[in-house]
Amino acid sequence: MTIDAHQHFWQYEPQKHAWIDDDMAVIRRDFMPRDLFTELKVNEIDGCVAVQADQTIEETNFLIDLASENDFIKGVVGWVDFRASTIEKDLEKFCNNTIVKGFRHVVQGEPDPNFLLRKPFLNGIKQLEQYGYTYDILIFPHQLGATLEFVKQFPNQKFVIDHIAKPYIKDGFYDGWATLMKEIASHENVYCKLSGMITEADYNNWKPVDIKKYLDLVLASFGADRCLFGSDWPVCLVAGSYAQVKELITKYITDFSTDEKAKIMGNNAVEFYNL
Repeated sequence: MTIDAHQHFWQYEPQKHAWIDDDMAVIRRDFMPRDLFTELKVNEIDGCVAVQADQTIEETNFLIDLASENDFIKGVVGWVDFRASTIEKDLEKFCNNTIVKGFRHVVQGEPDPNFLLRKPFLNGIKQLEQYGYTYDILIFPHQLGATLEFVKQFPNQKFVIDHIAKPYIKDGFYDGWATLMKEIASHENVYCKLSGMITEADYNNWKPVDIKKYLDLVLASFGADRCLFGSDWPVCLVAGSYAQVKELITKYITDFSTDEKAKIMGNNAVEFYNL
């Protein structure tokens, strides 16, 4: 089964989606399941995982509703406030809804570089394991040090790093990112999404060769058993088409074994998210 392990839906609102700046104006519109279905069919993708883009419980319920109406949405990564004193009750509300596979917080947007290590947040993350939920780690490279300390505290929690931790590909930032990614990959409960890379490169002039050394590092560190293909649609449309995003990965893994290709392009997502 071929799975897109990372994409989003939204009904565009200028205030809510203020992060979509002028350089990203092409995605200042609604993106709903009917839009994605066409892309999945053309690109021979069997299903997807819908990931939160807005930090509200309403967002989680919005994605659940979309999944109930579209069977190609195989799983939902929602949002809850892990810092809230009500976190256990909040998680319990979703525990009987099997479409909810895990949760995410937009840590990249937090001004505190050690946000992941603050006690209220840690106390919330502690609750995930009992429900079998996953956690998507969305960070920038300057937060990798905190991320390493974070994952060390939860050896039995399933984590996945979104967008290979968003290295500044356009600026050639590599060494510091690479060192910490290798350290994090030594923890076998941590996976990595091969997603969100073309929007970290030069939107208009990126080439596969610009991204190759980042893929080299991630595949060498996490291995084919812990890497997941994701499109980051519709955000990817800022820098390229869905087909280009898929081709970036499929061409890179051309010489991999049939089993390794199947894992990266879907089987790992099925296993990680229990799809």
